[in-house]
Amino acid sequence: MMNGAYLLVMELPEHATVRIRKLGRIRFEKGWYVYVGSAMNGLDQRIQRHLRREKKIHWHIDYLLPFTKNISVYFKENNQKEECDIAHNFEKDFSSIPGFGCSDCNCPSHLFSGSSENIIPTARALGMKPYLLHTNP
Repeated sequence: MMNGAYLLVMELPEHATVRIRKLGRIRFEKGWYVYVGSAMNGLDQRIQRHLRREKKIHWHIDYLLPFTKNISVYFKENNQKEECDIAHNFEKDFSSIPGFGCSDCNCPSHLFSGSSENIIPTARALGMKPYLLHTNP
């Protein structure tokens, strides 16, 4: 079973206001977003779950995904959790959505926005490899 960190790179084709559990209603601007996650109990299963349309809403990202398209996935195998280190790298050059996806750590956010031209090189610089490209769930 493969474990590690992953990125969901997605396009939000139009502005959206989405209610996200305890975070409340958040206004997301049209554009590109990258979500940083980890799966220490099966990376393939976690990624496939995120890409399915029919699922129980569990994580913050589950509320946003139905509004997005052009989802690409990048991953990095590791038996140690590195999602926070990856998130800190994105924090340097990208805008973030405060509190998103980080209720189980001390990070300010695990969701970032920026241009797709900058997201992919950052992912590659962190050793992330393409998992699935341009899949519409």
